Amino acid sequence: MLNRPAHRALAFAAALSLTATLAPAAASAAGTPPGHERAAQRYADETMQSMTLEQKVGQLFILFAYGPGADTVDARNTALYGQATASDIISEYEPGGFILFSARDNITDPIQVATLSNGLQEAAMDTGAGIPMLVSTDQEQGIVTRIGSPATLFPGSMALGAGRSAKDTRRAAAITGQELLAMGIHQNNAPDADVNINPDNPVIGVRSFSSDPALVSELTAAAVQGYQHDGGIIATAKHFPGHGDTATDSHSGLPVITHTLEQWQQIDAPPFEAAIAAGVDSIMTAHIVVPALDDSGDPATLSHKIVTGQLREALGFDGVIVTDGLEMAAVRQKYGDGEVAVRAIEAGVDQLLLPAAPQEAYAAIDEALDTGRLTEQRIDESVERILKMKYNQGVIKHPTVRVDKVMNVVGKNSSLRAAEKITDRTTTLVRNDDESLPVAVEGKKVLVTGYGEVTGRTLAAELTARGAEVTALPTGTAPSAALIAQAAAAAAASDVTVVLTNGVTATSRQKELVAALDATQTHLVVAGVRNPYDINQLPEVDNFIATYSYATPALASLAKVITGEVSPQGKLPVDIESADGSGGILYPFGHGLGW
Repeated sequence: MLNRPAHRALAFAAALSLTATLAPAAASAAGTPPGHERAAQRYADETMQSMTLEQKVGQLFILFAYGPGADTVDARNTALYGQATASDIISEYEPGGFILFSARDNITDPIQVATLSNGLQEAAMDTGAGIPMLVSTDQEQGIVTRIGSPATLFPGSMALGAGRSAKDTRRAAAITGQELLAMGIHQNNAPDADVNINPDNPVIGVRSFSSDPALVSELTAAAVQGYQHDGGIIATAKHFPGHGDTATDSHSGLPVITHTLEQWQQIDAPPFEAAIAAGVDSIMTAHIVVPALDDSGDPATLSHKIVTGQLREALGFDGVIVTDGLEMAAVRQKYGDGEVAVRAIEAGVDQLLLPAAPQEAYAAIDEALDTGRLTEQRIDESVERILKMKYNQGVIKHPTVRVDKVMNVVGKNSSLRAAEKITDRTTTLVRNDDESLPVAVEGKKVLVTGYGEVTGRTLAAELTARGAEVTALPTGTAPSAALIAQAAAAAAASDVTVVLTNGVTATSRQKELVAALDATQTHLVVAGVRNPYDINQLPEVDNFIATYSYATPALASLAKVITGEVSPQGKLPVDIESADGSGGILYPFGHGLGW
């Protein structure tokens, strides 16, 4: 997946130049001037003196619980931890952090999230150590958004890459960070610093800013500054040493990155160097094998050569290193869950995120300490970093939030307006043969079909607001022959048809859907609402718009572009190759049309 034109020889030099430019601002970006840093060190030293070894071990763990409240009883918690509620889990395990997920019933609305966060902190402060936790989540925006509306939503990293604006990227991160902090969340597992040079990447894709190392570096640094300096929360650049060139999802398999050391230095390392220069507090490891950095076959999370040798020593990062989720298949293939926890600490990791078997992980670390395999000194190194990060972020002094003040910050009008303007600058018109766009929809029958029931309904509402008579017929990503025929019949009866695509491949039924729609007399508009690469499988269509996201603001901007309300301004942040396997470029990095 190498030697693409987007990875021009100047990219690495540009990224290094950016890193050098940002270096003097690192202290202010991190928000820790010397006097405050001394106070953080004093807090860590004094706190550790009164902690038991078991309490120190607890600080290394970031756990989760099922349910919307700290005292919600859930049998799934009992099965995993032997405790029924989040409060009981915290009392028993005394973890240093807790992570929230919408898929685990932790998130319904901002008020509930703030109430949950307060309940978690109250439980933490009732433990023997009494140390507030870092509450975290994955609010990358775009396709990885844990907290939806009424929080302010953005279209995600690759859309921001299409917008080419470090200012917009920083503003988006700042707003996101401010809203998370208002809800009692202190650490965001973002930005994604991966350079996505593989169009078939199933796990990163549009979560990356770009396929260009220099652009990814610039926007990663901007996001770090937005989250930390402007937003007041901890940023976590991920996934070190770089997850952008894989066709394997590490949630279900173990990816192998075949870059040489030189290629890694030129492609994957620069964004992390830029994040470090910008003062990033935390970096997340990837569960990937990189033989050029460590030929043992161990994933990076468990590799001393990568975590300590490269990240700590070669790149000079002295902040907190957190694992990707330890429940993911990639890190569990070679060793048992307890051994994984021990090996991660041996590699140089500080925080253990989402252990698959928490009781086993705690027991394995205790045993390693008893046998001398791990030492208290090694545990102290990580605990000191974690406590200093907590102090610097502010959670030690302000562990809870004012629930009655949450909505003064979350989703306020100025933030929503900023999100709208930023998103409008990202939508990319990739193809417009015969000037088939824009198209007037007022008073016309419009069909919205293709990917996503919610997505289609959202776009339908936007077009309805512009005077169209809209029918929504979602078909998903694998429509049946009968559903394709139904959509084609509806298109034939419509003046305009908008079809939304998501992940079109050579064998995708979405290709058949688009072809059937195109064969009617409707005015067809094609929009990729995730990967911009969809267009290489659709050679016959007259137009193609890339939104990089199916988030609400992206769909609102799509409606504006379709109707000519705004001119598309985005430029492709990746190369789009032809589908014939020749490596030829159909649309190059930087391509983008307007009116």
